[in-house]
Amino acid sequence: MSEAAPLDPEDRKIITLARSARARNAVAEGAAVRDETGRTYVAGTVDLDSLKLSALQTAVAMAVASGAQSLEAAAVVTEAAAASDTDRAAVRDLGGPDTPVLLAAPDGTLRASVSAG
Repeated sequence: MSEAAPLDPEDRKIITLARSARARNAVAEGAAVRDETGRTYVAGTVDLDSLKLSALQTAVAMAVASGAQSLEAAAVVTEAAAASDTDRAAVRDLGGPDTPVLLAAPDGTLRASVSAG
């Protein structure tokens, strides 16, 4: 994605939601996904002794548990340089290989947009 290309308002929204989840819960990552009907699911990192999920895995699980049939887009706010393979796989499982995964810095700046595939 070109830095000069404007970000779609709906994509900006899921980045903002992901950023808010990260800050509100004081966790390593925040994520949000948008399903085929436009509903959004927001989550933070889960780091329990018995359960460890990235923010994006948690957001996808929330979408599945709520009955989402597919995903239009996903966003993760993190200090990591790239979306992990397991995060992209979770998005791909529900959204397909062409679903965009937006990677943003903690300040909300878009760093990259990659496909889930």
